[in-house]
Amino acid sequence: QVQLAESGGGLVQAGGSLRLSCAASGVIYSITAMGWYRQGPGKQRELVANIIRGGTTYYADSVKGRFTISGDHAKSAVYLQMNSLKPEDTAVYYCKVDSRASSYWGQGTQVTVSS
Repeated sequence: QVQLAESGGGLVQAGGSLRLSCAASGVIYSITAMGWYRQGPGKQRELVANIIRGGTTYYADSVKGRFTISGDHAKSAVYLQMNSLKPEDTAVYYCKVDSRASSYWGQGTQVTVSS
């Protein structure tokens, strides 16, 4: 079973930047979408950004203009560049990769933005 692992989280001051990476332990074939979700304290998990096969991207309104998602199908990897971070971006960030056969989730990486 392929597993996803996120990295790049940490503590950053407001206005700072982080780059999250998500790598797969093996190859995921027939990827249809790759995305990032987050779950803040006391909140439900929400979609932050995703990129579907063909390159179309979606961003939550709260991160538009600040976050950029990119993916590498050959490596089954997905990235999230986060700029101009705000305290409300504090959350556990999860990557997800969908294929025609299955969906894969990472274990999450903590992002904490201090004011």
